[in-house]
Amino acid sequence: MWRDYGMAEFSWVRESPDSPWEGHHFTLQVHRLSHWGGRIVNTSIRDRYGRFGRHLRFDKLERLLRKRGVPLENVPDVNAPAFTQHWQPASHVSVMTFRAHPEWQQRRRGDDRIGDVHAIHSSVSAEQVARNRERHGPQNA
Repeated sequence: MWRDYGMAEFSWVRESPDSPWEGHHFTLQVHRLSHWGGRIVNTSIRDRYGRFGRHLRFDKLERLLRKRGVPLENVPDVNAPAFTQHWQPASHVSVMTFRAHPEWQQRRRGDDRIGDVHAIHSSVSAEQVARNRERHGPQNA
């Protein structure tokens, strides 16, 4: 089962129709900010945290996390070379960042920019990361 709440999406799974639903993962679709701006974010969240810009730059996010002692690892991903994936082992959260070939670069309002955070996913297990490393080899940063 999947529910879309604008920028946030939640997914649940169950083994059979008689089994209870279990939370599986959530995704923050950060790229939707570039199209709809902060109004896609729930009003109570905006009231608490303030304005949300149209773009979240990965380098800024990584710098803020590093200052707080939260390192990210590069992980190879099936979506390369258009995207890079970065993983935080302790939290099992991954950050997908837009990275395109130069010929794909078109900077129109509402489009992802190279270096923008595309999405944040939880939870991404160490086993999933190991499979990605095995299948896709080292990631080009």
